[in-house]
Amino acid sequence: MRHPTKAAAAEVKVAPAPAAPQTTAPEAGKHRDIIDGARRVFFDKGFDGASMDEIARASQVSKATIYVYFSSKEELFQALVETDRRKSAERLFEFDPDDKDVESLLKRIGMTFMTMMVQPDHIRLMRMVIGAAEKFPAVGRTFFDAGPCHGGRRLADLLGRQAELGHLQVDDREMAAFQFFNLCQGNLVKGLMFGTGQQPSPDEIAKTVDGAVRVFLAAYGVLRN
Repeated sequence: MRHPTKAAAAEVKVAPAPAAPQTTAPEAGKHRDIIDGARRVFFDKGFDGASMDEIARASQVSKATIYVYFSSKEELFQALVETDRRKSAERLFEFDPDDKDVESLLKRIGMTFMTMMVQPDHIRLMRMVIGAAEKFPAVGRTFFDAGPCHGGRRLADLLGRQAELGHLQVDDREMAAFQFFNLCQGNLVKGLMFGTGQQPSPDEIAKTVDGAVRVFLAAYGVLRN
């Protein structure tokens, strides 16, 4: 019989599996080295000013090695954006979703979120994305999906859980999540983006977040006797 059966085909596919652990770890490490090197160059030179030669030197690999993992500077920048935004989103949601003190929970999330948002590297990254997005829309979409959208979905899940526990009354959970993040930003992030504001102090961030939580709970909180 000239054509293999499904079972035989499956056996052919799984045969190389034992060798995989020997190659995937170094490859993952090389991928990470390239991302780290690219981060340094992009933050120093900007998106347009960064070159693949400089990224190769910063990553301590050859330019040919970079092209094994990424087909272009744009694809590499997209990978950097996605990696950084997802890491930030994971740090943002390190808490107990069943916490009974919803006010305290929202304040912690708001403080973590805003402490990240006002970091100089984050402001530089947002400026780079905005500058590159018109020419390379996929870069903007990656940032928006891996950052704001991913964080909004995670917060929406949390708000849903708090609603199930009877701590909130929320109909559109995703809309409420984005409202909360926007309230937390106040005017702090825009001031930094446009170079008109100074780095806010922890007290200034806390004041803005406290106000955001009060407004949010006024709209979605459950009144208790």
